[in-house]
Amino acid sequence: MNYDWDFSAVTRNAGVLAEGLANTVALSLTGIAVGLVVGFALAMMRISGHRTLSWPALAYIEFYRNTPPLVHLFWFFYGLPMMLGPTLSPFMAALAALGLQSSAFFAEVFRAGIVSVERGQREAGRALGMSRARLMRRIILPQAVRRMVAPFLDRSFELVKTTTLAAALTFHDLVYNAMVVVTQTYRPLELYTTVGLIFFVLLFSVSQVVEWVDGRMRRRGG
Repeated sequence: MNYDWDFSAVTRNAGVLAEGLANTVALSLTGIAVGLVVGFALAMMRISGHRTLSWPALAYIEFYRNTPPLVHLFWFFYGLPMMLGPTLSPFMAALAALGLQSSAFFAEVFRAGIVSVERGQREAGRALGMSRARLMRRIILPQAVRRMVAPFLDRSFELVKTTTLAAALTFHDLVYNAMVVVTQTYRPLELYTTVGLIFFVLLFSVSQVVEWVDGRMRRRGG
């Protein structure tokens, strides 16, 4: 059976898909930002050496790393209003769920990068009278960041792809808008193929830029 491909449904609804793509990008960028900020705080708690800080951080990280994101999406969107009262918009519920979950993974990337810096570097900084904060800012983080680029990129890409689950909350991202167009045009193969290609072009382009920047950083550092 030969399928008669017809992408006119895509071109006719390009504006709807573009709006969905903009929403996907907005959710992805804000989710990454939340994940980085919360993840860095969690990493600092994990390596602090104080059990009152490291244990809660470890529990948080393990909880979010071992539970599915769709459960958190439903919990923030449906469960939170039932338990506490405030209702979150689909965007805010998705941001809370995906941002907090990604922070658990970003925390481990931060922690691994920081502890990978040789012990002698820390001892040299302390010998120069550097405070812990200055040692972290001037010596440890600049070296650790170079080692964290690839893991951060991988985790960020995972978050971008996971944003497609927000369609379950009727968030008007690229996938949800494509689903709406499918119900109107009955061309699912064309629409979902286009969505897949858009994600591929977006993520592949970003990966090439990041690899180029990472290469320049390594050459300057080496």
